[in-house]
Amino acid sequence: MNPDTRKLRLVLCWHMHQPDYRNALDGRFELPWTYLHAIKDYTDMAWHLEKFPGMACVVNFVPSLVEQLEDYAHQFRSGNVHDPLLGFLREKHLDRLAEAQCRELLSACFRCNYSKMIEPFPPYLRLYQIHTRLQEDPATLAAYASGQYLADLLVWYHLAWIGESVRRENVLVQRLMRQGAQFSHEDRLALFTLVGELVAGIIPRYRALQERGQVELSTTPHHHPILPLLLDFTAARDALPDIALPKSAGYPGGLERSRAQVAGGFESHQHHFGHRPAGMWPAEGGVSSAALAVMAELGCTWAATGENVLANSLSHSSVGLPERSAFLYQPYGHDTPQGSILCFFRDDMLSDRIGFEYSKWNSRDAVSDFIQALERIHAATRPDADPVVTIVLDGENAWEYYPYNGYYFLSAFYEALQDHPFIVPTTFARQAEAMAELAAPPARLEELVAGSWVYGTFSTWIGNDEKNAAWDLLVGAKESYDRVVAEGRLNAVEHAQATRQLSICEGSDWFWWFGDYNAAESVQSFDRLYRLNLTNLYHLLKLPVPLALAQPLSQGSQAADAGGAMRRAAE
Repeated sequence: MNPDTRKLRLVLCWHMHQPDYRNALDGRFELPWTYLHAIKDYTDMAWHLEKFPGMACVVNFVPSLVEQLEDYAHQFRSGNVHDPLLGFLREKHLDRLAEAQCRELLSACFRCNYSKMIEPFPPYLRLYQIHTRLQEDPATLAAYASGQYLADLLVWYHLAWIGESVRRENVLVQRLMRQGAQFSHEDRLALFTLVGELVAGIIPRYRALQERGQVELSTTPHHHPILPLLLDFTAARDALPDIALPKSAGYPGGLERSRAQVAGGFESHQHHFGHRPAGMWPAEGGVSSAALAVMAELGCTWAATGENVLANSLSHSSVGLPERSAFLYQPYGHDTPQGSILCFFRDDMLSDRIGFEYSKWNSRDAVSDFIQALERIHAATRPDADPVVTIVLDGENAWEYYPYNGYYFLSAFYEALQDHPFIVPTTFARQAEAMAELAAPPARLEELVAGSWVYGTFSTWIGNDEKNAAWDLLVGAKESYDRVVAEGRLNAVEHAQATRQLSICEGSDWFWWFGDYNAAESVQSFDRLYRLNLTNLYHLLKLPVPLALAQPLSQGSQAADAGGAMRRAAE
């Protein structure tokens, strides 16, 4: 191949994910992150792709997110709102809220990045400063929060979460931001309607991007479980031989549940987007040979994971680990008993620069740095093949740390990529098809060391006391589920409800948050929500709830609960 004609194929994959925040018993949304990210990040990300039609990429939608977006769209259509924060936005008499409701609203409306979402807006900053002063005497906090203060706070919280693309183009948003304060009930209803329109437009907009061939839409197992751990806890010891494991020997029926999660992901995606995806980003990039076999069995043609999984796998093989540029920038075929699957490996350094570093840079400098890094990869790789660089990261969480929600970075980024002379943005499926057409068999990965995108291990989800205790609680719930189902105690509808709730409990997010390296408030929220999900599963199984579920798993949550109990006793 002539070096002058070589291209660098860039697969950029945005992973869109939220766990299921709904209470299975009453449908209430326990946390509002799905709709808030919808009006900010999923909206902006679609807008940037629409503005740069020469930019191709992969957008990976987790079914648990998509189904919640559908739920929200139905709430707006029906008027039956079961997200408390949305309910407050349209509440006519905020001055009549009960004290507990007032505290809930005040607690909710400052959960965002201070420097990027509060400080830039003087009217919102004033509301924050007033709240900070009132917190000096928590007993009187709710008493001093007037209905007008709460109205202004609700409007500004939603304005802060509105995507930059909407902020620049929507007349209502611009008017409210100019007005600054003294928002009426009519103002709040207009904003409520806009939120509904933005949420309802997410799925159609991405379907349109897919239909015009610009975007490949892919999926993840239904409720984002880590398949290798469902299949075998000892998979965690592939990369960390000495890691502590749960007391339970393994997850009962893990193979059946893994198949159900993968099949459910494909079915949900096809229902919402009108096509069956070619591949998936497995939850947390978690792979093992056994997990890839399940995916291949159910028709998955490609999967992606982290760079360290490849490095671990090659260092364990007879091939050994060559220079990074010689092994990373190509897909690998991995053979399983259920068929071969094409594996792409994330460039961790470049992906993490977008996710964690470039938010601190000038946007043009950040884009220039990224493009130069790709050009160096192009120059360093072998002259007889086009290198394939895989970038995978969250499509929502990074932008909260960027000025203007990443508006200037993404605009400059997409412009530079679509206009570059030899960097070609592409997709996983398109790359697989191109290799097949050229009859160019991929390199083979004979041995696969199980791992994830985080360090190439599973230590983020298993291995310490709190995480392992969470797995043991899940194993106990699954054993109860199996027993009740085997005894035929549930009718068809009840069985389906319990199975769906079990699927939610298997998600990776609950295990991620346990540990002292995460923010205490987030740990407490997810600790509570995980135990609520397991509690609801026992209710759906018509069984007594184990006493262990009343006790927080995380030390921080235990301390918070104890402090709350002492305050309640004092009151």
